[in-house]
Amino acid sequence: MDAPPRQLILSLYGLYAREEGDWLSVASLIALMADLGVDSAAVRSSVSRLKRRGVLESSRRDGQAGYALSPSSLEVLREGDHRIWSRPRATAADGWLVLVFSVPESERERRHALRSLLASLGFGTVAPGVWVAPATLYDEAVAALERAGLTAYTELFRSDYLGAGDVAARMREWWDVDALTALYAEFVAAWRPAFRRRSQLPPAEAFATYVPMLTAWRRLPYLDPGLPLEHLPADWPGIEAGELFTGLDARLREDAHDHAHPIVHG
Repeated sequence: MDAPPRQLILSLYGLYAREEGDWLSVASLIALMADLGVDSAAVRSSVSRLKRRGVLESSRRDGQAGYALSPSSLEVLREGDHRIWSRPRATAADGWLVLVFSVPESERERRHALRSLLASLGFGTVAPGVWVAPATLYDEAVAALERAGLTAYTELFRSDYLGAGDVAARMREWWDVDALTALYAEFVAAWRPAFRRRSQLPPAEAFATYVPMLTAWRRLPYLDPGLPLEHLPADWPGIEAGELFTGLDARLREDAHDHAHPIVHG
């Protein structure tokens, strides 16, 4: 499935804008997206949505129109670097982070924002108002809650699971493990052919392969917050998918940068 243009734009900003002071000119953004097969009208429409969501801000530099990452978006990208490239995974010994929240009925929009935030971080749902994640997610969760102004509605606990049921079975209730398995398998099926190519790609082709591949991968470390392997199936495709991403990243990243750099600096 092709990535939406706004997701490709976020990948471009994560990869190339930060070496330009977190900014890309309109001209360079349109040129880079054209190399990904996206026309200028779709780029402008997607940028408008990202501006409305507070992800990008209009900014002129050296007489050129462009867009900069908002401070909050920059912080999210920095935190995302760790998940995307390091692929941290908890062990059973790490235990669990349990978050309990209570939001007054008069602040229903806050409740919706909190649920959306927890889902975006990869928390699973235990019961209404009770969410769970590997305990290794603590620092990231605290930072995200503070950034969103939602800390006051929550209580956090580190815990061990002491229930009568099997943890692996409970994880399938807290997360949609089957859907996640399918997404990892889909990533492997889509990008394994690119990894099996033995010849080096020209920079333009490396760029056109690398950015969509990274965009497809970016969401997976958030849907899977590093669930412990001890409680996952032996043939869990997340391991193969992660190794495939690492291999393609090592093979394509530099050549893709060689293509993008003169456009960004043009």
